Amino acid sequence: MKTTYITRRETFNAAHKLWRPEWSDEKNWEVFGKCSNQNWHGHNFELWVTVKGNPDPDTGFVMNLKLLSQIVKLHIIEPLDHKNLNLDVPFLEGKMASTEVMAIEIWNILAPLVAMNGGELAKIKLVETENNYVEYYGGKEPF
Repeated sequence: MKTTYITRRETFNAAHKLWRPEWSDEKNWEVFGKCSNQNWHGHNFELWVTVKGNPDPDTGFVMNLKLLSQIVKLHIIEPLDHKNLNLDVPFLEGKMASTEVMAIEIWNILAPLVAMNGGELAKIKLVETENNYVEYYGGKEPF
């Protein structure tokens, strides 16, 4: 049987700022621009979770997408949605709330949960704006 990829899309809204307290206001502005706004800024994020595997001969599923949705909503969307990423999200505590770091942390949470339910996490795609997104493959080369 050939490896098959399935993807589930979820959305959430959140605020953050990119800021290093040990840097001056000028240095933060130079590196992060408007994203260092002291009063935060927000995004309507899209999260794409891709799982790979061989379809089960009985169900035809790589992984039940309803179950994948429940896992993502419980462990990722609920902690992130309508939150301040810098202040309110335990799995981002002490970390830069960049889209890149968020994608890695989301992977770290979901990979074992997906594996426990018969799939293998293949990719996290986190869309911050219509022009900017991150793809993370768990530290592996994508192809």
